[in-house]
Amino acid sequence: MHDIRTIRDNPAAFDAGLARRGLAPLSAEILAADAELRALQTEIQGSLARRNEASKLIGQAMAKGDKDQAESLKAEVAALKTQLPDQESAEREKLAALQARLAAIPNLPADDVPAGEDESGNVEISRWGTPREFDFQPLEHADFAPALGLDFETAAKMSGARFAFLRGQMARLERALGQFMLDRQTENHGYVECVTPLMVRDEAAFGTAQLPKFAEDLFQTTDGRWLISTSEMSLTNAVREEIIPESDLPVRMTSLTPCFRSEAGSAGRDTRGYIRQHQFSKVELVSITRPEDSDAELERKTRAAEEILEALGLPYRKMLLCSGDMGFSARKTYDLEVWLPGQSAYREISSCSTCGDFQGRRMNTRFRREGAKGTEFVHTLNGSGLAVGRTLVAVLENYQQADGSVIIPDALRPYMGGITMLSPAA
Repeated sequence: MHDIRTIRDNPAAFDAGLARRGLAPLSAEILAADAELRALQTEIQGSLARRNEASKLIGQAMAKGDKDQAESLKAEVAALKTQLPDQESAEREKLAALQARLAAIPNLPADDVPAGEDESGNVEISRWGTPREFDFQPLEHADFAPALGLDFETAAKMSGARFAFLRGQMARLERALGQFMLDRQTENHGYVECVTPLMVRDEAAFGTAQLPKFAEDLFQTTDGRWLISTSEMSLTNAVREEIIPESDLPVRMTSLTPCFRSEAGSAGRDTRGYIRQHQFSKVELVSITRPEDSDAELERKTRAAEEILEALGLPYRKMLLCSGDMGFSARKTYDLEVWLPGQSAYREISSCSTCGDFQGRRMNTRFRREGAKGTEFVHTLNGSGLAVGRTLVAVLENYQQADGSVIIPDALRPYMGGITMLSPAA
């Protein structure tokens, strides 16, 4: 959500930020609506003041015996009482329309975000690890993982496309990955483990900006709740409508949850395999900070995700997203892309973003500095630490063997109950 005062103070800067997002100028339209609202509010204040003044004058006229003046004032007060509800209703409508307009505008990019229209404008920041050289032609996971327990056919019979049914050693590996990630983030990086609801109400989905723009990407229950597309929705909203003491910041939370996405608009993309599913597991990392700490927190959060990939021995690259490729709420985003030898390509496995006060305003979440009377909106950050399903794919493809088996990375073996290798079913 954008601050109307910021747009009033510097409309040119607002339009310049929108231009970097590939959007047309909007400040004139917004300020015109704002001016109409403020003019109406001034009228209402004038009507209220005149009603109060006239009410007092009625008593004075009566005391003087001036009945004609008293009756005239009574008629004026009655007219104002009739007029005010209509004015106040119009005010509510104009305010709601302005807020809805502001809520539909994406966050503005940070100054150091590169300009660009799409992913071709993203900038590679660094790489870690060297892709393995195979002495055989590496396969995509969809071609060999079914023999290891990654069953798409059974899932399709009961649920349709973009679902999977994991069995035995494959299910154990997915569980091991999630537990390993949670342990690293809580023990090494200070995130507090949380178990959150998997369904939220409209206001929570609005707070993290999944609503109203991305309703088609979500699944909705018959009673109007939304299945979470990421536990960012439930973790970040844990502080909605709160005033947090400065001493309690930063707040760092993590959760391993199923996530649900309709994948609207992704027809034809990653239809094979486990990359793009309607249901998947993810370890989410959420931070709530003071404004001056959010940039450093983004670097810290991204590093926490990178360390998971490094511990698993998975080559990856770190990308700074350009202005045209960032998510709706983000003001700056790093993507981590893991190497998949079956595709001979780097694919996104984590996205870490700072949202500034964009979500804080939508949730009305503030903090109070020590000794201060007023409050300020918090900054929020989120990131994957990591997407479990995509990490499973990366382990399968990077550690595959010529006979169709997969070696378990050393970091996961304590979680695998003695299993050191996934072997194809006989």
